[in-house]
Amino acid sequence: MLETTLCYLYRDQKILMLYRNRKKEDVNEGKWVGIGGKRKAGETPEQCMLREFEEETGLVPTAYEYRGIVLFTSEGWEEKMHLFTATDAVGTIHACTEGTLAWIAQEEVQQLPIWEGDRVFFSLLEEQHPFFLLHLFYQGENLVHAELDGKQLF
Repeated sequence: MLETTLCYLYRDQKILMLYRNRKKEDVNEGKWVGIGGKRKAGETPEQCMLREFEEETGLVPTAYEYRGIVLFTSEGWEEKMHLFTATDAVGTIHACTEGTLAWIAQEEVQQLPIWEGDRVFFSLLEEQHPFFLLHLFYQGENLVHAELDGKQLF
């Protein structure tokens, strides 16, 4: 199973996000996502998140929280994503080779082209839901079933 991390940096009612438009054969092409990537052997989720965030943005989160685990299941594909949020970071932001970085107003995020499942976990983050396990089931790009902490959402 693929294991990844994802982090959203919040600052001044905005979230640092990445519009995926520069990587070939990218499953996320044309979508806005958080900052993250694949976990390397021997890395903890926290180490992976910090490394990926710095590689993709030039920033290092200094005030962050591990918010939950999101499992993705689709035809022949499974992913375990460790989800973080941050409220502070140090460093100087730079261009990302995988897409365009932008500060997005929090109230505009749900209107962006994002994955359907991302809408679910953004709502949980906004509600300050405690640490959660979210399991998202897709058919192609369509979210068909979701479970939160072992209970069916839809």
